[in-house]
Amino acid sequence: MAIFLFQEANMKKKMIMQSVIRFILVAVALGFLMIWFMVPTSTFEKWWPSIGAKTNSTYFSFTGTNILIFTFPVLFIAVLGCVYLHLGNNPEKNYVQSNSTKGHLSFWKRTALVKGPLGIVSWTEISFLFMFIALLVWSFTVYLQLSFSKITPKSAKEDGIQLWEARLNSAGQILGLVGNICLSFLFFPVARGSSVLPLLGLTSEASIKYHIWLGHMVMTLFTGHGLCYIVYFVATDHSSEMLKWSKTEVSNLAGEISLIAGLAMWATSFSSIRRKMFNLFFYTHHLYIVFLVFFVFHLGPAYSCIMLPGLYLFLIDRYLRFLQSRDRVELTEARVLPCEVVELNFSKSPGLKYTPTSIVFVNIPSISKLQWHPFTVNSSSSLEEDKLSVVVKSEGKWSKKLYQMLLSSSPIEHLSVCIEGPYGPTSSHFLRCTNIIIFSSRKLLKDMSNSSKIWLADMTHLCWLVGGAALLR
Repeated sequence: MAIFLFQEANMKKKMIMQSVIRFILVAVALGFLMIWFMVPTSTFEKWWPSIGAKTNSTYFSFTGTNILIFTFPVLFIAVLGCVYLHLGNNPEKNYVQSNSTKGHLSFWKRTALVKGPLGIVSWTEISFLFMFIALLVWSFTVYLQLSFSKITPKSAKEDGIQLWEARLNSAGQILGLVGNICLSFLFFPVARGSSVLPLLGLTSEASIKYHIWLGHMVMTLFTGHGLCYIVYFVATDHSSEMLKWSKTEVSNLAGEISLIAGLAMWATSFSSIRRKMFNLFFYTHHLYIVFLVFFVFHLGPAYSCIMLPGLYLFLIDRYLRFLQSRDRVELTEARVLPCEVVELNFSKSPGLKYTPTSIVFVNIPSISKLQWHPFTVNSSSSLEEDKLSVVVKSEGKWSKKLYQMLLSSSPIEHLSVCIEGPYGPTSSHFLRCTNIIIFSSRKLLKDMSNSSKIWLADMTHLCWLVGGAALLR
C-alpha cells in the first residue's frame, strides 16, 4: 500500500513538471514564431539597431545577436524537450493515451488527401502548410511594400539605373530573404534523433515529406533570386559582377556555386528520377555540404546564423548516428526463407525498447560501405528482449547480393553488419482507431504483434499480399 501511494505521488509530481515544461515550451515556440512574423516589418527594422547594440559581444560581435534571437530559442526547446520526453517515457501510458484520443481532435488527424503531389496528408498537415505559406506570402508582401516605397525615379537615377531595374534588384533580394525562411526550417525534419520531432508527435520517416516540401520551396525561391540578379546584371551592363568574390560584402560567385549545387540536388530529387535512379539521387544529395559552405561565403557568418538552429540539430544527430553506425552488430542468425526472402536476427540489449512499425537502417560493408537501407523491425521488444529481427525481400541489387551471399553457405560470422536506429513513434497512434486494416506479406505480419493491445480495436481486417498466384500453391 505504501509503495502504491509513493508511486502515485511520484506520478503526480511528474505530471506537474510536465505541465510546467509544456507551458514553457509552448510560450517559447510561440515567441519564436512571432519573431518570424515581425522580421519583415518596419517595427523590427527600427528595433534591430537597439537590439544589436545591447546584445553585441566581444567574441561574437553582431553574430551573437542572430544566435540569441534565432538559434537560442530552438536549442532551448530541444534541450527542455528531452527532459519532457524523459518524464513521459511510459509505454503503457502511451498506449492508453493513443487509444483514448477521440472527439473533435480526431478529425484533424484524418486523411485529407491521398493522391496528388503532396502525397498522403492529414487535415492538420494541410492547415500547417497553409499557415507556413501565409508566413512566406506575408514576408514577401511586407518586404516588397517597404522596399518599393523607398525606390523612386529620383533614387534610381542617382544610382544610374532605370526604375524597373531598381525594382528588379529589390525583388531579387526579397526572394532570397524569403527563401532563407524556408532554409531555416529545412533541416528540422531530417534530424532523426532530435527531440523536436517527438514533441510534435512526428516520426523521422513521416517527416521526410516536410523536408521535400521545404526543399522545393527553397529552390524555387533561390532560383528566382538568382535569375533576377542575372537579368539585372545583364541589363545594367555589369555582367562582371557575377564573378565578384568580396571578402566584406555579398560574394556573388559563392552564391552562384551554392545555387548550382542546389539545382543539382533539386533536379535529382523529383520522384520520377529518385525512384528509378536512387543511387544518383543519394550521392548527389551530398552536395548539400557544398551548398551550405558557399551559402555562408555568399552572405557571411553573421547572417548565415539564421539557418543555424535546424542545421545544428541535424549535425549533432548526424554525428551521433555516425558514432552508432561505426559499431558492428552481432548477427546471431540469418535464415533464407521461401520466395527469395531473408531474415536477419541481431542480438540486442534487453533495455532497448521500441514501438510497432519502428524501422532500422542496415549497412553491410561487404556489399556497399555507403548504402544504408531502411527495414521495418520484425520482432517484438516486449516478447523478444534479446533479439531484433528484420526481413529483407530480394528485389534490388543490394538485397539480391545479400541473398546470394547467404545462399553460398558461408559462415555468418564473416558477415559484418552495422545498424542505425531503431526509429519509430513514441506511441502506437493506430490504437486510437476503432477499425484497423493490416496489409502484410507472410512474415511481415509479425511486426504488428509488438503489443497485444492492438487487438483493442473493435474490428481488425487482414489483407495478405502475395507476389503472384503461384505463391499460393
